Amino acid sequence: MAICGNLTQYLSTKTKKTNLYCMALIVVLCSVSYLTGIWKHGRGAISSATLLPTLPCTNDQLIKNPIETNIVTLDFTAHHTAELLVPLSPEARATEFPPCKAELSEYTPCQDAARSLKFDRAMLVYRERHCPEKKELLKCRIPAPHGYMTPFRWPESRDTVWYANVPHKHLTVEKAGQNWVRFEGDRFRFPGGGTMFPRGADAYIDDIGKLINLKDGSIRTAIDTGLNILPISFAPKDTHEAQVQFALERGVPALIGILATERLPYPSRAFDIAHCSRCLIPWGQYDGLYLIEVDRILRPGGYWILSGPPVNWENHWKGWNRTRESLNEEQNGIESVARSLCWKKLVQKNDIAIWQKATNHMHCKLNRKVFRKPPFCQDQDPDKAWYTKMESCLTPLAEVSDLTETSGGQLANWPERLTTVPPRILSGSIKGINGEIFGKDTEIWKKRVSHYKTVDHQLAEPGRYRNLLDMNAYLGGFAAALIDDPAWVMNVVPVEADVNTLGVIYERGLIGTYQNWCEAMSTYPRTYDFIHADSIFTLYKDRCEIEDILLEMDRILRPQGSVIIRDDVDVLVNVKSVVDGLQWDSRMTDHEGGPHVREKLLIATKQYWTAPATDGEAKQTA
Repeated sequence: MAICGNLTQYLSTKTKKTNLYCMALIVVLCSVSYLTGIWKHGRGAISSATLLPTLPCTNDQLIKNPIETNIVTLDFTAHHTAELLVPLSPEARATEFPPCKAELSEYTPCQDAARSLKFDRAMLVYRERHCPEKKELLKCRIPAPHGYMTPFRWPESRDTVWYANVPHKHLTVEKAGQNWVRFEGDRFRFPGGGTMFPRGADAYIDDIGKLINLKDGSIRTAIDTGLNILPISFAPKDTHEAQVQFALERGVPALIGILATERLPYPSRAFDIAHCSRCLIPWGQYDGLYLIEVDRILRPGGYWILSGPPVNWENHWKGWNRTRESLNEEQNGIESVARSLCWKKLVQKNDIAIWQKATNHMHCKLNRKVFRKPPFCQDQDPDKAWYTKMESCLTPLAEVSDLTETSGGQLANWPERLTTVPPRILSGSIKGINGEIFGKDTEIWKKRVSHYKTVDHQLAEPGRYRNLLDMNAYLGGFAAALIDDPAWVMNVVPVEADVNTLGVIYERGLIGTYQNWCEAMSTYPRTYDFIHADSIFTLYKDRCEIEDILLEMDRILRPQGSVIIRDDVDVLVNVKSVVDGLQWDSRMTDHEGGPHVREKLLIATKQYWTAPATDGEAKQTA
């Protein structure tokens, strides 16, 4: 044992001495290598100044005491921006887009009057959407009219519009006796009158409110109406010159549209109310086709309100320049179609008539033995409504087990409707979406919109924006997060989306439409103050050109309006190149989750510019 202990101590001492020799050798070799390098660099002139140079603190000291060695100014700015992360694709290398001609200031590509003349006039087919072919697409920026001014803020905009923004006086002549619009100096004023409500829109709405309850939250969405809930007005382009354009300029939701041969671009069971005041639509013709379409978009228990011809024709027939017989025939035709749809006529008082759609079809199916027309539709998607022909068949409601049950599920009253899980999701009819996903999406968008308001101060400013567009709305979370702002959002569900969620959006008490973004939207130029585009360019990759989508965004965006585009960084780099060609002020910023998330935000503002003054305008100004 003693021999083993002495051996271990000897080996340990030997090892320590060896390690010490190795360390000393390494130090010597490193020192020699370092000094040799300095000698080569300074050609042998080793001095303290070379080893430890003293740098001047200021430019003056540098001039007085220059140093023979080269001084390099350090640049701490970023040299790797998001735009340089990936190479630009050839299609994204856009040149500057020039302004279009001044006469195109109100150009609406899919409702172009010249193109419409090529189509059939039967059933007003020529007034429907007819979009230009790819070779016809304009590659220029639609100008605002000369003298265009930032619209009045809501609620002042409801009553006042700048003449320069909508330079059309025709309606002031056509509707001079209706107290609807007046021209005063440099602006239009809207006193609130109309053909069927000479006492003003407020009094007219009060009259409707005495017949059905507009205040308990059961009614939220409406179509073709001025009711103070959440309406979408629609009318053909130029039937009454600039009527839709005036609505949008005033801050009221509206789209260009017409009841002709195709379904309106809304899902089934969307609206609480459909309203028509002197709209002169032939409701009783074509086997009741237009009332059948109204039935499709009305929710179970919803209301159809009609004022104007032929309602109360007995007291108005002379003023309408119609015969008693023709008006009576029209009235009877409407009543007959309504009964065949299983609607109940609730009331007719003075100039207002109201029908109510059934809450389910239990009785209606039994009535088919009496009313053989229209038959129930078979094997069709009632929510398909993009270039889809109307059918003269009744859209069936979901089966119920009790006569008092509401088909599809009862909607919560407003405002609870906004955050309550919609019936379409509860029933499992929306593929891949359940109540938990709906709740998480609502919370995510609250955080995202809060972040948006920190990077776009105009969005954070109450009242700065009134008309907003969400190009890929999904469940409407963006609009829901803005519900307390004095604004409305047109929620678009692209027809190319994986899941059709527009019905869910309406069940939340929000509004929206379908759209293919390879085509133009059915609206006038300068409709929106703000556009939100979530993953649009990823969705439309290889479907159409980036520049065509952005040119359409430029057309419908107001001067000095803003855009937030969120997408993968690779996509946004190409998008920004085209945005620069549009002469928008833009910048890229991080996702609300931080810099390590691939998804980024592109924030842009459209510059203010207008068409040049015409000779007449220039002389008038002088």
